[in-house]
Amino acid sequence: MTQHDEAFLADWAVQSAFGAVAGTHGVDREAATAPDGEQRRWFAELLESRGFTVQRDAIGNQFGLLELVPGAPYVLTGSHMDSQPTAGRFDGAYGVMASAHACFRVADELRADPASARFNLAVVNWFNEEGSRFKPSMMGSGVFTGKLSLEAALATEDRGGVTVVEALDALGERGNFEGLDVASYAEIHVQQGRSMEQDGVTIGLVDATWAAHKFEFKITGEQAHSGSTLMSDRRDALLGAARLIVAVRELVDEFEQGMLHSACGEIDVYPNSPVVVASQVKLLLDFRSPSEDVLKAAYTSLMATVEKVQHEDRVGIEIIAEHSWDRNPYSEPGVELAREVAEQLGLSNDRVLTVAGHDSTNMKDKVPTVMLFVPSVDGVSHNLDEFTREEDLIDGLHQLTGVVRRLAEGALVA
Repeated sequence: MTQHDEAFLADWAVQSAFGAVAGTHGVDREAATAPDGEQRRWFAELLESRGFTVQRDAIGNQFGLLELVPGAPYVLTGSHMDSQPTAGRFDGAYGVMASAHACFRVADELRADPASARFNLAVVNWFNEEGSRFKPSMMGSGVFTGKLSLEAALATEDRGGVTVVEALDALGERGNFEGLDVASYAEIHVQQGRSMEQDGVTIGLVDATWAAHKFEFKITGEQAHSGSTLMSDRRDALLGAARLIVAVRELVDEFEQGMLHSACGEIDVYPNSPVVVASQVKLLLDFRSPSEDVLKAAYTSLMATVEKVQHEDRVGIEIIAEHSWDRNPYSEPGVELAREVAEQLGLSNDRVLTVAGHDSTNMKDKVPTVMLFVPSVDGVSHNLDEFTREEDLIDGLHQLTGVVRRLAEGALVA
């Protein structure tokens, strides 16, 4: 292991302590919470100690900029440092730390040989990728790429009624930086699946995303006494929600195995009292599939269930928010570039799909993008037991460094 590798692992250990959950290897640092603010301040100091200038934009994305070629665009690389509640320490954060150290290494090389540099270097920590405190997910990169409205994002409230703008301002993490000219983008992430570990693959060359469709439903019934109200008189919003939850799970079995994933990730019940029939439920459901046809069929079936539940249970059901993306390929030249780097490093590699959404899902529609994976042990993710082996972290760092080096020299840009 090189001195550079040891420096990465030392910084990784420090970063992993922010929001650490006692007695576990996991963390709890949702977007714009106190632990997120602490890690952001530490990360800014780390970037500045290596000669990078730190900027924040209006949605709280944190950038570390190093100008090597005055006036030239930037090679941007990064991921996110926010987490789900009580989650793993690798998801997102590994990509940010690997990006920083990849840029540190490439920057040293290019300072020694300035003629090799065509583009500048930038590291990004995207705001609120997880979407657990503020919806939707991938908020920071969504605003950056123009897919989400800045005004709407800033006005988004968490469960306690705190808006994004209030949360960012409380931490001093909302800035006015804008106009970053990006030549290309690279991201590395733990796989959050088990296929790479099972197949003995060290570097995943992500060549496409699964399609996804997320819904926020509001089911409206009528509040009533849970004991005395006749069953025939009830308009139970929680019953309606339960029927939707079950239907979404059962839909999976209508398709070929592995072609549809579904989930209910969040449910809010009002008044949530033991002696009251619920009058309102807010429910988050999502579908994911490698096939857009399957996703469309699942949507049609779900809407039929919605109509049935409204009629049979006498509740109102409306979609109050939706967030979706199609199955889209990553650029073939980017996949090939990543393969070449992996082969040069002697790292086993293969093409993989990403089921989860990542900030690169937004960036790949705007600039040439390379997305990389390293293995996850047993595929565990969004869980305190999430784990990736140290040797895989280091191999991924070497892979990303090689990709950033090639991008800084002008690869993928005509």
